[in-house]
Amino acid sequence: MIVRNWMQADPVVIPSDTLVSEAKRILSENNLHALPVVDSGRLRGLVTRANLLRMGHFVLRKQNPDEYNYFVTRLKVRDIMVRNPATVQVGETMQQCLLKGQQLGVAQFPVLDGERVVGVISANEIFHLAAHCLGAWEWRSGLTLAPVKLGPGVLGRIADVAEAAGAVLQALYPIGHQDGHADGGYAEKKVVMRFHARDMADVVAALEAAGFPVLESAEPARPAMAA
Repeated sequence: MIVRNWMQADPVVIPSDTLVSEAKRILSENNLHALPVVDSGRLRGLVTRANLLRMGHFVLRKQNPDEYNYFVTRLKVRDIMVRNPATVQVGETMQQCLLKGQQLGVAQFPVLDGERVVGVISANEIFHLAAHCLGAWEWRSGLTLAPVKLGPGVLGRIADVAEAAGAVLQALYPIGHQDGHADGGYAEKKVVMRFHARDMADVVAALEAAGFPVLESAEPARPAMAA
């Protein structure tokens, strides 16, 4: 999964001499969480909704008319923006983006193609990606297997057992933080399954009988029948 396919393309950008009050209006009216600050085609900074809200609350708490007037009529984006913000390149993977966000504690990145801003990727897109992986918009069952050593053929065996019990697999993916061990052994990871099946209990029973304990299972709520 590549960043260019998940980012918000052609983002709204603003110059550094934009009034903070104007940036706040743009964020609000366009339901955005961040605005890249661009001068002469180059990224100079980033303004986020959280930054502006904190500053606005600070000014209001002080209840100083002069400071409020300065905030509204004179304060520029360049005075408060995050300078030299962390970025991702358009060709990076979503895995790289997620790792960078976790390491830096950053919730949004300007996306660059070379030095040109071509998009923004934020927690919204990450949630959207997670929803796709979890099948949030589809009627499907799901379960999580207890950690299992993922040696050769293990995922294939899990798939065979589930399908023999009546599951039509939609997704099968391991979850864990390690790809292997220093001694060359195989990592133990939980395995998440998403599938369609008439009877969840048959699938669970078959997996456990084959030596794959089920930690949790869930069936989606069926649509209410019309009266």
